[in-house]
Amino acid sequence: MNKKLFALGVSGLASLPSLALAAAPAVADKADNAFMMICTALVLFMSIPGIALFYGGLIRGKNVLSMLTQVTVTFALVCVLWMVYGYSLAFGEGNAFFGGFSMAMLKGIELTALTGSFYQYIHVAFQASFACITVGLIVGAIAERIRFSAVLIFVVIWLTLAYLPIAHMVWAGGFLAADGALDFAGGTVVHINAAVAGLVGAYLVGKRAGYGKEAFKPHNLPMVFTGTAILYVGWFGFNAGSASSANEIAALAFLNTVIATAGAILAWTFGEWALRGKPSLLGACSGAIAGLVAITPACGTVGVGGALIIGLAGGLAGLWGVSTLKKWLRVDDPCDVFGVHGVCGIVGCILTGVFTSSSLGGVGYAEGVTMGHQVWVQLFSVGVTVVWTGVVAFVGFKVADMVVGLRVPEEQEREGLDVNSHGENAYNQ
Repeated sequence: MNKKLFALGVSGLASLPSLALAAAPAVADKADNAFMMICTALVLFMSIPGIALFYGGLIRGKNVLSMLTQVTVTFALVCVLWMVYGYSLAFGEGNAFFGGFSMAMLKGIELTALTGSFYQYIHVAFQASFACITVGLIVGAIAERIRFSAVLIFVVIWLTLAYLPIAHMVWAGGFLAADGALDFAGGTVVHINAAVAGLVGAYLVGKRAGYGKEAFKPHNLPMVFTGTAILYVGWFGFNAGSASSANEIAALAFLNTVIATAGAILAWTFGEWALRGKPSLLGACSGAIAGLVAITPACGTVGVGGALIIGLAGGLAGLWGVSTLKKWLRVDDPCDVFGVHGVCGIVGCILTGVFTSSSLGGVGYAEGVTMGHQVWVQLFSVGVTVVWTGVVAFVGFKVADMVVGLRVPEEQEREGLDVNSHGENAYNQ
């Protein structure tokens, strides 16, 4: 009997280490934690100063400060709304379309709470950076004639009713995620979402005074180039960071971002050279953005060969979007938000369904899924995003119009928004 008790005691002691391990709290991986903080900072860097400088250089000098102000203040507004309720509605528990309010004001998120292998607070900040840059993209389509107050009203409505539900549907296990949609870093959530909203806004606010009769040229191409360079560097945080870990998928996304961007620059440059007789810096910069946009939904699931093809396709599609489609649509989109982010985002989302195939070098589809089915799912996710954000954007701009009016008076527009809306001049007169 004593021998049996002794044996039981020994076996009990032997099980203690495993019990201790089972009871031990999860610990953040320091490498992943540092990686995600760096990626978050890079994405924040994309908005201020990246988008601000890129768009600021594309418009006329009398409106450059208005653009910098719109990007900066909407950035701050989205950050605050994200903490108050945005993160909770996007990533909290809810239904297929919205999260709940359980994490409003970040309630219930403990200091040591984890998302995967890194602290949840970093996840809050990382996802906030995506929301900020998405809103920043929209203002390029309505630049040089919209009231500043109207922009702020629209942002509150659109962020709440368009960005948050689409982020939930795609990245938080909602409707589109359950359908099997692939969007690694924001083809639908960021680029198509913003581009369609910008297109709706461009139609509703109307064309700039003198559009089609006067020359509207970028006032500062070195500024455009600087913004492009910042966006390119920041995009590695955007794409690689979406792996949520310093792992092999992050490495794949990083490399795919490099090769797709290079392919798109070459495609746009040589395409423009053939069409217009001269290659331009603006074309090379636009090609870089086109490639970055196109590879975003695919960067973590396609192989390098697929990334190159997506980049080449994105460059040519973007060139077509700004040179041909824009004329067909008869829209005044000063920064070509839809022509680049919309067109290349759609191309990238569809080609994600093709080149994720393991036979084409990708990581492969979910079990039982064929290429045809995946492409259909991608098309469906694009359609849902276009309709959803289009309707919300229409409502948001109409509400802003009823409350404060969308557009500044024509005399103020002709003099410039810098001095009339903000009381400043960018350059000595």
